[in-house]
Amino acid sequence: MFTRRRLDATGAFDDTVSKEIVNGPMSEQVLTLAENLRDKARAALGRRNLVLVGLMGAGKSSVGRLVAQQLSIPFVDTDAEIERVSRMTIAELFAAYGEQEFRALETRVIKRLLRGGPRVVSTGGGAFINENTRQHVKRGGLSVWLKADIDVLWERVNKRDTRPLLKTENPKQTLESLMNARYPIYAEADLTVLSRDVSKEVMVKEVLAAIVEGKKAESKAP
Repeated sequence: MFTRRRLDATGAFDDTVSKEIVNGPMSEQVLTLAENLRDKARAALGRRNLVLVGLMGAGKSSVGRLVAQQLSIPFVDTDAEIERVSRMTIAELFAAYGEQEFRALETRVIKRLLRGGPRVVSTGGGAFINENTRQHVKRGGLSVWLKADIDVLWERVNKRDTRPLLKTENPKQTLESLMNARYPIYAEADLTVLSRDVSKEVMVKEVLAAIVEGKKAESKAP
């Protein structure tokens, strides 16, 4: 079992989130994004958290950081937060405790992170698949599925040997099996943006546009 003391340490989550505002330099392309799009997306999000979901390699962390910059709100990566509070890597957690215990820990971390807001939250590939976690996301934020095809994902993940679920004889087949099992569940996200081989700046613009369009759809709903 996981040591709850590490999870429940005073200030463990608040300290990270309060200092996580991304202040790194933005590229010239990002700076040229229309201010009205940023303003409209920020207004549409309101006090909600923007939660990015999708399979490994979809770009949740890299795109999420830039989206947070554009919206001038904090960014947090749930995998990084899990590693921080447990003092173990994701691979080590899987090896030591198995996936079921890891998912229980992941749910607790995400539940706490979603209590405040607004912020951009990048989740691990299996987070939204867990029903309990998915319900917390639906109640605590606006979810965006970054959807990518198998070739895009494989090109991004095959160069690194840090994915516990891909430590199999045929990792590409495993990745495709994960896609087939998880994509119908990712489709429950509030918004979907296609992740593909374009610049991160283009992806950021499309995420912001999806937030704006999503708000328009909400206002028209009966």
